[in-house]
Amino acid sequence: MNRVPFSVLSERQRLADLLRYCSKNLLLGNGVQVHGAVLKMGFGLDLMLSNDLIGMYSKCGQMNNARVVFNKMPDRNVVSWTSLMCGFLQNGNAKASLSLFSQMGSSSVKPNEFTFSTNIKASGVLSCIETGTQIQGMCVKTGFERNPVVGNSVVDMYSKCGRIDEAERMFSTMHVINLITWNAMISGYTQAGYSEKGLLLFRKMQEHGEIPDEFTFTSTLKACSTLGSSWGGTQIHGFLITSGFPCSVKSTVAGALVDFYVKCGCLLEARRVFDQIEQKNVICWSALILGYAQDENLAEAMDLFNKLRESGVQVDGFVLSSMMGVFADFALVEQGKQIQAYAIKIPSGLDISVSNSIVDMYLKCGLINEAEKLFSEMPARNVVSWTVMITGYGKHGLGKEAVGFFNKMQLDNIEPDEVTHLAVLTACSHSGLITESQEYFSRLCQDPRMRPRVEHYSCMVDSLGRAGRLQEAKNLIENMPVKPNIGIWQTLLSACRVHGDLEMGREVGEILLRMDGDNPVNYVMMSNIHADAGYWDECERLRRMVKTKGLKKVAGRSWVEVDKEVHFFYGGDDTHPLTDKIHEVLKEVERRMKEELGYVYGMKFALCDVEEESKEESLRVHSEKLAIGLALVCGGLEEQERKVIRVFKNLRVCGDCHEFIKGLSKILKVVFVVRDATRFHKFENGLCSCGDYW
Repeated sequence: MNRVPFSVLSERQRLADLLRYCSKNLLLGNGVQVHGAVLKMGFGLDLMLSNDLIGMYSKCGQMNNARVVFNKMPDRNVVSWTSLMCGFLQNGNAKASLSLFSQMGSSSVKPNEFTFSTNIKASGVLSCIETGTQIQGMCVKTGFERNPVVGNSVVDMYSKCGRIDEAERMFSTMHVINLITWNAMISGYTQAGYSEKGLLLFRKMQEHGEIPDEFTFTSTLKACSTLGSSWGGTQIHGFLITSGFPCSVKSTVAGALVDFYVKCGCLLEARRVFDQIEQKNVICWSALILGYAQDENLAEAMDLFNKLRESGVQVDGFVLSSMMGVFADFALVEQGKQIQAYAIKIPSGLDISVSNSIVDMYLKCGLINEAEKLFSEMPARNVVSWTVMITGYGKHGLGKEAVGFFNKMQLDNIEPDEVTHLAVLTACSHSGLITESQEYFSRLCQDPRMRPRVEHYSCMVDSLGRAGRLQEAKNLIENMPVKPNIGIWQTLLSACRVHGDLEMGREVGEILLRMDGDNPVNYVMMSNIHADAGYWDECERLRRMVKTKGLKKVAGRSWVEVDKEVHFFYGGDDTHPLTDKIHEVLKEVERRMKEELGYVYGMKFALCDVEEESKEESLRVHSEKLAIGLALVCGGLEEQERKVIRVFKNLRVCGDCHEFIKGLSKILKVVFVVRDATRFHKFENGLCSCGDYW
């Protein structure tokens, strides 16, 4: 037998060591050079070096190269198959891992505990419970189920699939419980919404003498965030400090701490932790940026986002989509366009989720044409893309366009989900398309894959209510298979008010007050329906009840963008530097509306315990009127013709403001687009796109 020279063996081992070093340190360029040396020295078909090459390319995110190496191997062992599967899973392609596992079943190579573990995890990532349990069954037959590596993956898989009972069962039967096992179960509880159980298990783990690591702390901090437990989170933070845990270096824990403090409303503490982190990752940045944005400190959020761009940290699709979501909610179109311009320049900007959020931003800012253009240019669309467009059309009262898109998406082989059905039903109800509402609702109920929720029934109640079929709407609520919620009864109460059905309105109002007696909205709705019918004593009694109970309505707030600057107004706001001019212009247009249109204030929307003249004043300072007043001041009354003024409000527009803006659009020949809490109102030539039903 010929012996292989020692020098060749040592050279082979040196190449293996180099590849493993490149893999560990993600040195792709050096790894490619070593690959060249492997081929030049005649080791291209060597099993061990090929396996190391698969590992190196996988760790460096080059799965195509890893697959090429795998395909060229004349012989493969379990390490070859498992390394490529691990690579696919770690690089976010769980489907490819499971596909390779299936191919391996046709080969002569038998899986080991790591092969099973990888593909059980892949099943969890895909929430594919059937595949996961099949692989678990194979582990039982081959004796691998008792292996801790496999057991940990089974716990993780069941947790990710929402089967927390099965995860608990597996956890309780495991003979060897290590730190990974504890972490998998704690994380499983947290992800499944059982944060209290997760924290209890954390304490139990410490009682067993197990030392927590960064993954443990990340899960427990997330549990505290979910529970809003500032005490629990600060206790963990204190423990980290006293135990000398290197938070400033461990970016995952630091990111979880920032996220925890943000979610508990402690932005100063979140910023303090953030500033101490040596290597800030995208999670830390995004948590704090979104924290500032949600706290409405948009200037700080944008400043921090610009610093993130300059930092060299790769901005991911989640951050871009989240920022777009904030700008969409506040209708900050200029800031949204800035993010869009930046997104075009980076790889994650091509993510379909980012494109969807940009389309959504344009729709929520009232720019339908821009949204349509971007949607048509998207290289790929998913169900969310179509749903965003259908929802946008519905909010703008374009029901027929929404229905057209709903039909078109199915011709494009995209199956609508429950959210899409909700979007098209909402669009139909907003546009008074009662026949279409009934047709799509019937289809939804007959589809065995779908389960209509209370929100779907609420759309039907809204459609029937708009058509004046109040008894049918009430019967639907009383006979539907899901439990009615507060919202669906409020929908019916609104319909009773529009159609002046005081008797049914009282009946529905009593149900609402029994269900939710501490919600001021219910009392206001009830008082308004009595005011409409002229029952002022009952109206006053209900409003007094709100005061007696100490209930507070969400403050009405409107905003308008003028010369790329956003101006916010609350009801009665007198803090704006142009307040006097705003009141002057509002009084002037009111005078013209009274003379030309016979406009009178809708006094029922004013405060009930003040004089008539004061009532007029209180109505004039509604937040949407102040925002419009500013737009008129800045644009000049005589130069407004054929302009479009866009105003946004956090609550529903009130009846008096609705009539006021209708009249204003007629006398000024201006189009007003107002987005309130439920929809867009396009006021043009004295009419509104909502048909006076909202």
